[in-house]
Amino acid sequence: MTATATPPPTTARSEEPLLSVRDLRTSFFQDEGTTLAVDGASFDVRPGKTLGIVGESGCGKSVTAQSILRIADHPGRIVAGEIFLTRPDGTRTDLVTLKPDGKEMRSIRGGEIGLIFQEPMTSFSPVHTVGNQMVETIRLHLGLDARAARERAIDLLRQVGIPKPERRVDEYAFQMSGGLRQRAMIATALACGPRVLIADEPTTALDVTTQAQILDLLRHLQAREGMAIILITHNLGVVAEMCDEVVVMYLGRVVERGPVDAIFHAPRHPYTRALLRSIPSIQAQVRTKLPTIAGSIPHPHNRPAGCPFHPRCVEWIRGTCERHEPELLPIGAESGVAVSCFLHHPPRASAEVLAGVRAGA
Repeated sequence: MTATATPPPTTARSEEPLLSVRDLRTSFFQDEGTTLAVDGASFDVRPGKTLGIVGESGCGKSVTAQSILRIADHPGRIVAGEIFLTRPDGTRTDLVTLKPDGKEMRSIRGGEIGLIFQEPMTSFSPVHTVGNQMVETIRLHLGLDARAARERAIDLLRQVGIPKPERRVDEYAFQMSGGLRQRAMIATALACGPRVLIADEPTTALDVTTQAQILDLLRHLQAREGMAIILITHNLGVVAEMCDEVVVMYLGRVVERGPVDAIFHAPRHPYTRALLRSIPSIQAQVRTKLPTIAGSIPHPHNRPAGCPFHPRCVEWIRGTCERHEPELLPIGAESGVAVSCFLHHPPRASAEVLAGVRAGA
């Protein structure tokens, strides 16, 4: 039995998604074996909304973002699935069918979909100024001349709160502080007015004050530009503050998906509940240890049979969880929540619900 992704629930009130990911599977083919980094991920990104993707390190969050932009490192490649992008003219393009280095994909990457990389210090070229790299991006996508592109780069640096942008535009990334580098990375990602912004750990290694400033900046830019954001993070506090919907990933799979309020106030999957229990609370008793999730993520070459989380799950069902793979299925007709767990969908019921979903689709 193989896990089959269920399309995210939609309602009549829902806007048409800008980006739809369906049953995405990305593998890395190495001498020691094949690593299935993304295993059937499905979700929608809607205009003006923020989708949070959370999970432990190694769950496939960043590879999902790289797959959307078709920049997964060699020897990784998409082996199945669809990534539909709604273009400005209303047509839908499946990015999986495009050549990663083709003209159309290169125009989408940076033009219609921007990316804030996880670590600006290693993402910016150390031998080119920040302005040089921004100008190159602007000229490539917008066709401006050198002077107009430089003026736009300076204006973008000013918009993201960098002081003295006329001087900073000629600085190298290593000359900037961590907060300024992150702001410069955001300015670069926004250089061509993308409609979808992927923010991969945008506040990593920043102090809490700078983190708050960066998040406020993203909210302000989203409200002004009306763009959709995919926010990849470990920080569930950031998700609660920033996101409209949440996707919880474990070992390359989406184990729970739904509106942020539903996920935080009534989590269904044991993994989601364990993540939420690990958040520090000001109401916790002094000098008590935070709850932890037993064990660690299995090695990709030694994936457990059945539910991938069952070796670490305190609620696993003997005779079921280690034998069958749960499907990502909806909880109720109106909740908007889907969960991949036998606590909510026994094997036989899962097959019946999945058949109904497929018939409805």
